[in-house]
Amino acid sequence: MTSASRSDGAAIGSIALVGAGPGDIDLLTLRAVERLRAADVILYDDLAGDALLSFAREDAELIAVGKRAGHPSPKQDELNRLMISYAKLGKRVVRVKAGDPAIFARADEEICAARDAGVPIEIVPGITTATAAAAFLGTSLTKRLVARRVQMVTGHDVGGTLPIDLDIAALADPGATTCVFMGKATFPALAEKLIAKGLSGETPTVVVESLGTPNTHVLAGTLSEIAAQLAVEKPQGPCLILYGQALAGAGRGLA
Repeated sequence: MTSASRSDGAAIGSIALVGAGPGDIDLLTLRAVERLRAADVILYDDLAGDALLSFAREDAELIAVGKRAGHPSPKQDELNRLMISYAKLGKRVVRVKAGDPAIFARADEEICAARDAGVPIEIVPGITTATAAAAFLGTSLTKRLVARRVQMVTGHDVGGTLPIDLDIAALADPGATTCVFMGKATFPALAEKLIAKGLSGETPTVVVESLGTPNTHVLAGTLSEIAAQLAVEKPQGPCLILYGQALAGAGRGLA
C-alpha cells in the first residue's frame, strides 16, 4: 500500500480490511496472513475467531470489537474513529472481518470513513460463508439446468426484523440458489412470504450453524420443515441458510 503524510510531515499509517473466511485459519489467504503479521493494531470481530490471532506479533495491540448479532459491540461510527485514530498515529491497522469484507460486513462505511480522513485503505478478500458452506456440505451452489443463479440476501434489517423491501419474487425464483445471511430469527416469516409467492414448501433447505468451528452443525429438510423448526427453537450460533433445488440431498449425512 502507498503511505500518506499529515500536514506536519509525519507519516500516516494504513488500514487493511481483512476477510477471515468462515473461521478455519487454513482458509486464510496468504495476503491476509501477511497483513496480520505486519499489523501494529488488530481489531477483530467475535465471528472471526481467536485462532487467527496466532499470526499477530507479540507487540501488536489486539482489540475485540464484538460485531455479533444480539450482543453488545461498538457502534460503527465509534469503530471508524478508532481505526482512523490509530492509523493517524502511523500504525498499520488490520480490521478483521468474518467471511469476506465485501459481503454484508459494512465495509463501505469503513472505506468511506478512511478515504474521507485521507487514510490509505485496502481490502483483502476472504472466503465468503456461502461458498465455504457449500464446500462443507460437499455440494455446488449452481447446477446445470437446475440453478443458473446464486443470490445472497440479509435476513434482517437494522432493527433485527425481516426487511420490508425484499424482492420476494426474486427470492422465490425456483431456478436460483439463495443464501440467507443473519436470518435464523426471521426465516419463518420469510418462508411464509416465499410460499405465498409460489415457491414450493418442498424446496430443499439447509441451515449451517457455527461454520468453521468445532461446533458446526447442519440442519437439513424442506423449506416448510426448516421454517417450522426455526419458529420453535433457534440455533445458538451464527447461521447461514441456503435453499434451492441445487441443495437436494445436501447436508443429510451431516445433520
